[in-house]
Amino acid sequence: MPRPTTTARRELGGELRRLRGGRRGAAVAAALGWSESKLSRIETARTGIRDADLDRLLAAYEVTQGERIRLQELARRGRARVWWSAYRSAVPDPYDEYVALEAEAAAISEWESQVVPGLLQTDEYARAVIAVGADRTDPETVQRRVALRMARQAVLSRDVPPRLSAVLDEAVLHRRVGGRAVMRRQLHRLYDACGRPGIEVRVLPFAAGEHAALAGSFMVFEFGEAGRAAVAHVEDATGGVFRERPAEVKLYRKFFADVRDRALDPEASRALVARTGEGLD
Repeated sequence: MPRPTTTARRELGGELRRLRGGRRGAAVAAALGWSESKLSRIETARTGIRDADLDRLLAAYEVTQGERIRLQELARRGRARVWWSAYRSAVPDPYDEYVALEAEAAAISEWESQVVPGLLQTDEYARAVIAVGADRTDPETVQRRVALRMARQAVLSRDVPPRLSAVLDEAVLHRRVGGRAVMRRQLHRLYDACGRPGIEVRVLPFAAGEHAALAGSFMVFEFGEAGRAAVAHVEDATGGVFRERPAEVKLYRKFFADVRDRALDPEASRALVARTGEGLD
């Protein structure tokens, strides 16, 4: 089976880094008339590469014809249209990659200190979260982003869904996003999600005190493919950043283990969600 779009793109980027060897990226880019950032984006799978540009790069690396054909096929798969293409005009490039990683992950570990995880949000809750962002004056953009967030949730209903382990700060349950009625329905939805196979939700109570993830929300994507490294995504105001170095990912795994260990168990967490929701009835 052909690898998904970003998987092929990442594999190609890794091969191109290998072929560059000890050459400096700046020198290779200059010889081709490119910016160094262009070469970096290709090697880190942030963008695809046109056939003409790939041919020039492979010629510079003196790649054999057989190897060239294989890499050209990877490049074509890396440019393939994906299901979220229709929403791309409404989201920044980093979010595009985020959606791709989410769609390909075998397991997702998420620490959320502010809002309910996107995969577990209701549409009205999602709208309230998205509408307070930078594009709140553009209703069409808000609507497209809400639609994309709802479409993303299909990943949890596929034949082999990713294992989702989410730890929520207790503040998430009390922050009335969208108002009392919206929050009540969101907590009911979260309660139902707590009982679904493959989904584990834990709540970190206020009484837990300090913990290793005080810096903010993040998630770690794990993949089922042998040799494919995990990726951490750290939330920020401009769409978040990706951490791919093994030492960085290891650190975020450690942070997640800390909050998970300090959190209530799944049964107690579900009961707390229920009690909080009942308080809004």
